[in-house]
Order: sequence, then C-alpha cells, then structure tokens
Amino acid sequence: MRTLLDRIYDAAAYLAAFFLVGTLAMVLLGIVGRLLDWFVPGTDAYAGYCMAAAGFLALAHTLKRGEHIRVLLLLERTGVRARHVLELWALGVATLLAGAFAGYSVRLAVQSWQFNDISTGNDATPLWIPQLAMALGTVVLLVAFVDELVGEWRGTRRRKVPDEALHHE
Repeated sequence: MRTLLDRIYDAAAYLAAFFLVGTLAMVLLGIVGRLLDWFVPGTDAYAGYCMAAAGFLALAHTLKRGEHIRVLLLLERTGVRARHVLELWALGVATLLAGAFAGYSVRLAVQSWQFNDISTGNDATPLWIPQLAMALGTVVLLVAFVDELVGEWRGTRRRKVPDEALHHE
C-alpha cells in the first residue's frame, strides 16, 4: 500500500510539472504571437488553467515531503505525548478541511459538466476540463492527509524534515 500511495503522490507531482511546462509554453506562445502579429486565442486562459492545475496537483507531494508551512513553535516545546495529541488534532482538522475542499471541487467539476458551463473568454473551453485538475489535486491531497493521520495514529508516520538551509531567508 505504501508503494502505491507514494506512486500516486509522485504521479500527481509529475503532472504538476507537466502543467508548469504548459504554463511556460502558453506564456511564450502569447509573447511570440504578439511579436509576430499572430493572434493565438486563449493563451492567457490556458496559461491560467495550467498554473492552477500545477498548483493543485503539487499539494499532496509537497505535504508528503514536509514542505508545507508549519508553525512548530508550540510543538517543539511539548513532550512526546502532547506533541502526538497536537499532531492528531491538527491532522484531523486538516483532513476534514481537505475532505470538504475535495468534495466541493469534485462537485464543481461535475456541475460544470452537467450544465455545459464554458469559459467566458474567447477560448470557450468547457470549464469541467480545467476543473478536473483541481478536483484530482484536492482528492489526492485528501488521501495524503488521511495517510498522514493514520500514520500518526499508529505511530508509523514518516516525518520528512526539509533541508534547513533552504528555509532561511
């Protein structure tokens, strides 16, 4: 199960990287199109869709790598038992919030598909298509939070400590 979950998180991260390259491609296409007086409709919208997809799909992988922002001031000054209880509480709340976020994201994509909702821009993209990435990203984030919560509950949670040199400004 651990291998499957890690592969899901990695696959979402690779998709995020793909959409990040897509963002770059759309921005460059828009710039080159303006320089050559060649109109490419929808490049701004597609750059935005790609950027949103990259952000949402990277959430779970970032969480599992320990790169989400956390305030450790209180946790560092508590005992082992108190830290465990605080971690369970925080992960429980985060799981509930991620569940609500995932539910609403999936519902938004489904409703956009049912109502044939399209972009108001000149690209006229059916909105459920870019919303799929948001829905997928939030569902994978929910799975990652459940994974973290179960690991903390069982005492098997792998805490990744980010490289401190990367976090000092």
